[in-house]
Amino acid sequence: MKRQTPYRGYPNRTGHFGPYGGMFVPETLMTPLHHLAEEYDRVRRDPAFQKEFDYYLREYAGRPTPLYFAERLTRELGGAKIYLKREDLLHTGAHKINNALGQVLLARRMKKPRVIAETGAGQHGVATATVAAMFGLECVVYMGAVDAERQALNVYRMKLLGAEVRTVKSGQQTLKEAISEAMRDWVTNVRTTHYILGSALGSHPYPMMVRDFQSVLGKEARQQILKKEGRLPDLLTACVGGGSNAIGLFYPFVNDRSVRMVGVEAGGMNLKKGKHAARFAGGVLGVLQGTRTFVLQDQDGQIALTHSVSAGLDYAAVGPEHSWLRELGRAEYTSATDQEALNGFQTLSRIEGIIPALESSHAIAYTIAQAPKMKKSKIMIVNLSGRGDKDVVEASKHIKQLG
Repeated sequence: MKRQTPYRGYPNRTGHFGPYGGMFVPETLMTPLHHLAEEYDRVRRDPAFQKEFDYYLREYAGRPTPLYFAERLTRELGGAKIYLKREDLLHTGAHKINNALGQVLLARRMKKPRVIAETGAGQHGVATATVAAMFGLECVVYMGAVDAERQALNVYRMKLLGAEVRTVKSGQQTLKEAISEAMRDWVTNVRTTHYILGSALGSHPYPMMVRDFQSVLGKEARQQILKKEGRLPDLLTACVGGGSNAIGLFYPFVNDRSVRMVGVEAGGMNLKKGKHAARFAGGVLGVLQGTRTFVLQDQDGQIALTHSVSAGLDYAAVGPEHSWLRELGRAEYTSATDQEALNGFQTLSRIEGIIPALESSHAIAYTIAQAPKMKKSKIMIVNLSGRGDKDVVEASKHIKQLG
């Protein structure tokens, strides 16, 4: 390892994890972002806020989620013991509710009657619409037109929950454009509106804040594996788009040097330009939507086209803390192709009776490739970040095309 001192985990006063992160936003957003950072710094140290957050995670969202021993998949692959962290069993069907709950409680503290969000696969939009409905807040969700078409079920769910869904028809019409529109809205309505950003990216304090709210799943997994196996796992793996589910799993293990951590990006059709969303495989250091990190862009700094079978991984940048962990040698990053993810989608469904989200299927694809290479005495935890109900129609189209 390149680094032996304990990982502090909190950015410096300018919001940087090493050279990554920061606050690269219009001047009009600097004051609200500093206010948000100050408010979050207060609540993260406030036992009353944490007690309220824990209450809603338990009583409303359904935590803790199980750490499930995938016995048949383990036997089928013939290698390491495979445990699945079952975020798919959480209310709304994915890990996104953890962060949405934390941020809506923060919005109430700041007396903001309106919340906005961006969404790709729709799960963060559904989670935000859900918590807004529970607390009686106005809610607007921005979603790229392409994503809205392939995630029609989640669009209806958001509307059913009382949210206004605004489809974005500019650019590639996916997650990047949805974030841009949400930021424009926030600039215009900052006095009344809190932006519930859905992943561990964007300007400080969002990468830290989202990571903290999502770390509940890693804390649970740590306690659960110690109870089940009497020791820590050898390997953690999770899909990485912006990176919230992965950093939520990794963070509570980051100072346990015996535990490998592997994030799986979207390899798309292949690693040629415009055919994937693997930032570490094809990206360079740049700035996108508030943060300095690895970005898919051309030599002139123009953001490259991205592609993934999964709407939630189809984004041109990765969360800055992932870039820092990679530079330190503490975490590793690879990619899985569309075809490998679709194979993972079908394999877990058939063998374990669990239909995973297409995003999570990338981590399953890595598991299928990696577990057989490991000794049977080894243990791996896979973050099953969401369920695949939303993806069944889209996946069936792609599976038919592949023959």
